[in-house]
Amino acid sequence: MISTRGRYALRVMVDLAEMATTGYVPMKSVAERQGLSLKYLEQILPVLVKNGYVIGMHGKKGGYRLAKDPGEYRVGDILRLTEGELTPVGCAECGKGGCERAESCRTLPMWSEFHRMVNDYFDGITLADLMN
Repeated sequence: MISTRGRYALRVMVDLAEMATTGYVPMKSVAERQGLSLKYLEQILPVLVKNGYVIGMHGKKGGYRLAKDPGEYRVGDILRLTEGELTPVGCAECGKGGCERAESCRTLPMWSEFHRMVNDYFDGITLADLMN
């Protein structure tokens, strides 16, 4: 359900949260601490920067830092940013029109409830929670 991209994005965000007092953190040091490929981080960090989750700075003292306090980041938002909608099945995606069988589907309510539970769960956890 959650790919490497989503899991790594969370690890990067927690790492940056834990290193917040050091200022901008070089991508290389995040990769080393987290045991992640630098090439993979080069794909994840621009998405986080573009969407205002992380601030990047070029140059000798450059690197990355969180744009907000760790308590303001919900895990669900980070996962939806990196993974897309967290739906167990395509027909359960909210606002996507569902399928032609939606009105008579006996399993759709189950999938819809599961979708709600997953989103509520992840939206109830912040980066600050993960740091503790």
